[in-house]
Amino acid sequence: MRLNELRDNPGATKSKTRLGRGIGSGKGKTGGRGVKGQKSRSGVAIKGFEGGQMPIHMRLPKRGFNKPNRKRWAELSIATLERAIQAGKLDLSKTIDAEALVKAGVMRRAHDGVRLIGGGELSKAVKLIVGGATAGATKIVEGAKGSVTITDVKPVRAKLDDDAKPAKKAVKKPAAKKTAAAKPAKAAAKPEAAPKAEKAPGKKAPVKKAEKASSDYDKHVPYFENIKEKYDAKADEAVVMAITKYLGASLNDRDSKYVSCTDETERNTVRDNFLKKKLGLKDDNEALDAKVMAVCDEMKAAKQRMKDRVSFYYLLAKNEGKLGDL
Repeated sequence: MRLNELRDNPGATKSKTRLGRGIGSGKGKTGGRGVKGQKSRSGVAIKGFEGGQMPIHMRLPKRGFNKPNRKRWAELSIATLERAIQAGKLDLSKTIDAEALVKAGVMRRAHDGVRLIGGGELSKAVKLIVGGATAGATKIVEGAKGSVTITDVKPVRAKLDDDAKPAKKAVKKPAAKKTAAAKPAKAAAKPEAAPKAEKAPGKKAPVKKAEKASSDYDKHVPYFENIKEKYDAKADEAVVMAITKYLGASLNDRDSKYVSCTDETERNTVRDNFLKKKLGLKDDNEALDAKVMAVCDEMKAAKQRMKDRVSFYYLLAKNEGKLGDL
């Protein structure tokens, strides 16, 4: 037997059905497609069509690649940790966790955990308990004879000191109900008095509006006194009042009332909303970030741990010579 004599078994192969080769082939004319209609044409693919209703691939929600239970980390850099050590904010004889960092003012809040990042050097040994750390940052801490412990426990929100807590609003007590015994006395007093004319002067509603207006007017006073005492003895009260009016109701919220220099998102908000939009600066982001950090260092030198937003914006405008534009 030779190669040219090799054959399959009879019936092992079958030739492809030839379409449109006459009536006698069984697949003539329309070639098995049927007659008329969309499917009888070439180049048509009806796959996800559901008779005109919204297809299932459009009805299902689009989740993307965002993890629904992802953690939000509060990043702590080696440089920030070193500044806190040099300032004496941390008690290095104890283990430093997220609660201790927040209480010391090193960071504003711990979120779902603290993550140690960055490079540089540490001058002293420190024992840290954090939610995560990079390999380089861990090596730096261990090189300074310290330690880094990783924990999965979500940090408890630290309680502020009494002097840092916002003052509680006075709660109005409900007026005491008149008892049945007081009614006869009132009836007995009717013949004597005709003091209806005394109730005429002024209604209560206008008095409340006046009090509210005066409280809004005096809202800038504590910020003005702080700026005049620590930063600018020749501060203009009208400028401080303008900044307070610009911030408005955001000063009533503790999270919006203060600026956190350790939070990158917070620094970006100051850069974009105040320096760019309000003051109209057109420098690049790197230069504007440097100006924000300069004010952080200035307020830190003044030993102001809680950096209120009014003083922060005043110093930014003063450094740029734009106090007159506010």
